[in-house]
Amino acid sequence: MRTRRKQPDVPAPQHPWNEVVPGLWMGGHQFRGRAGRLENAVVRDEFDLVQTLLRLPGHGPDTGVEHHVWAIPDGPLDGTQLAGVIRLAEAAGEALDAGRRVLVRCFHGYNRSGLVVAHALIRRGEPAEEAIRLIRARRSPWALHNELFEDYLRAGLPTARLLEELAE
Repeated sequence: MRTRRKQPDVPAPQHPWNEVVPGLWMGGHQFRGRAGRLENAVVRDEFDLVQTLLRLPGHGPDTGVEHHVWAIPDGPLDGTQLAGVIRLAEAAGEALDAGRRVLVRCFHGYNRSGLVVAHALIRRGEPAEEAIRLIRARRSPWALHNELFEDYLRAGLPTARLLEELAE
């Protein structure tokens, strides 16, 4: 996996989740609380749709909240995994169009969730570079530090998926 920074040096986010655009939130399973200690980010019923890319027990959401789980690595993705990311981004966009609050989360809320959120923004007309910039401004400068995910976004996820499937 190509990253700009080594994973052990990546700091925990300061917030459990951040709003990237109205109604679309990006977050993780842990954050550094006000006291400076790591805390679990537990989702209850703050959102209408929660999309989870790394599932950890005890992190919610509450029963009755729509929950999509698609576990993927923070590394190279195959065609099936990319297809799942595309479907999650489509579902997030549909939920936003319906006025629903959406949270996309992974471990820190940087890479995997950034891939889904960025693709949702691109589908809504944002250029890839602007989607990446916006995510870093709203979530963290550490967001999308996985350069491979940046490459996927710049190429377009449907193109990246096709190339991965041809290579399999």
